[in-house]
Amino acid sequence: MRRFVCLLTLVMALGLSATASFAQNGKLKIKVSPKQAYVFVDGNAIRDGGQSIPLAPGKHTVVVVNYGYKISTQDVTIDAGKTTSLDVKLDSYGGTVPGPFGDVQFKGNPRAAVLSNGTTPGYFVGHVDEFDWDWIWHQNLLLPPGTHHITVTREGKTIWSGDVNVVANKKVTVNLNKNGAQTTSDWKRGEKLKDVQRFKAGMASAQIAVAAPTGSFSASQANINCGQSSTLTWQSAETVDSNVSGIGTVAQSGSQSVSPHATTTYDYTATGPGGTVKNSSTVNVNTKVDASLTANPAEVHYHKIGDKVLQQDSTTLTWQTSNADSISVDGKTVAASGTETVQPVPADTSTVPEGQPARNVDETKNYTLNASNVCGGSATETAGVHIVGTVEPIPTVTLQSVFYPTDYPDKRHPQDGLVHSQQDVLTTLATGFKKYLEYDPDAKLSIEAHADVRGSRTFNQDLSERRVERIKQFLVDQGISADKIETAAYGKDRPLDRASVKQLESSNPNTPPKARLRAVRSDWLAYNRRVDIILLPANKESTRFFPHSASDSGLVWQVPKPSLKKVEAAQ
Repeated sequence: MRRFVCLLTLVMALGLSATASFAQNGKLKIKVSPKQAYVFVDGNAIRDGGQSIPLAPGKHTVVVVNYGYKISTQDVTIDAGKTTSLDVKLDSYGGTVPGPFGDVQFKGNPRAAVLSNGTTPGYFVGHVDEFDWDWIWHQNLLLPPGTHHITVTREGKTIWSGDVNVVANKKVTVNLNKNGAQTTSDWKRGEKLKDVQRFKAGMASAQIAVAAPTGSFSASQANINCGQSSTLTWQSAETVDSNVSGIGTVAQSGSQSVSPHATTTYDYTATGPGGTVKNSSTVNVNTKVDASLTANPAEVHYHKIGDKVLQQDSTTLTWQTSNADSISVDGKTVAASGTETVQPVPADTSTVPEGQPARNVDETKNYTLNASNVCGGSATETAGVHIVGTVEPIPTVTLQSVFYPTDYPDKRHPQDGLVHSQQDVLTTLATGFKKYLEYDPDAKLSIEAHADVRGSRTFNQDLSERRVERIKQFLVDQGISADKIETAAYGKDRPLDRASVKQLESSNPNTPPKARLRAVRSDWLAYNRRVDIILLPANKESTRFFPHSASDSGLVWQVPKPSLKKVEAAQ
């Protein structure tokens, strides 16, 4: 008795729990047209026809579908303990479907939905009860020849799923009670079917003719350069889903611009209940980069003296590229084509120390053009420019004072008195100065003539003026422009004192004879018969050492005025 009471209590508790759970649900009362239309709720196949469906409170997506009709999709809100009514009338579409066909029949699970080639409501073709009889009353699922993947489902469960090979004018029977076992037999009636309505149903008959999908796919440009685009265009009919490789899911018809970086084949796939249509289109991408680089002129000159570049010729680089999006010349980003004037320089432009030999320049400067594109294409071109020239030290201007014999030049012989050794000094000066002008075109020479203290001021002034003019003329004859020479005549106004002469003689590289050193006054007079030379604007002065080592120095050093004959011989 105690056990009976416990069992009764448990049964009552379960009953109350079920009643409470049911009370929390609501209902969807749906009416459909045509009456064979099938209802999906939240993606799950429920059953065909009008019905009341218990649903949890909240929003639900209701899809009503029947092949040959436009699908209805709408959201409904279910309230707990209440009934929500929904009346759905589908609109038919499309005309007849041409053959050939094969027939597919099913045995078992009459209320289950049948989907062909997909698992969403758009692939729904009917329910099993419409395809399970073909004698007296014809219930046929007519599919285009080919392999179709069939899914039979109800209330969120897959009853059977597998491939069915449909052959024209053949019947395939799928026994759902035997795990989808298939048998194929002749179907003579199929030979008579030509253009068939998509959906036709009677009191006990049903015939659904599923159309094969069609589609087109093309590229506007089959051949493009890197960076260019081509437009893919597609269109399909009798399909549910469409996909383009590299793009993804697309609408049934549309277009999209693509810019592939390499030759690409785009595959188009469109699938519907009647099968799959595939197309492809290849866009060939030219990745090759064309480039050229030239330099004109191909040879330039470079000349540097000291720290000054006196000549640095320029050359013009000209380049052209195509099918490139990144272009540089010697690392500098440039346009696809253009020109640039450049001044090549030698690898070594350092100065040459004074007194060292010049450094010859004979080398090639290479300019490099790099062009590439995002597709992996690239090109490298070089243009060589030959650089020739020299890098020289600052020219040496040898500055030595010039010395005259007593009373030369005189009024009667204004061109005499410049003996051979002193002409050599001036020739060396002229050679160096002319070279120096290349370095400093503004340079000048200042010539300052003196006389010893003997004679009147006027006499010595005239004498020093003749001396300076004779030297100027000599330098002009050596090729120095007269406007590069400044002159000054001081007569006996600015003599060297004896102490200065003694100091000079102590360091004179031209070793003076001892007899001359003992004749202090004579030596002093000889030093003041001189012409000093100054390099401007450097203000570099000539050395004032008397030329004791010269073969004609005795004639220049002697105190009495030498004869004209001896002077002319010394010239």
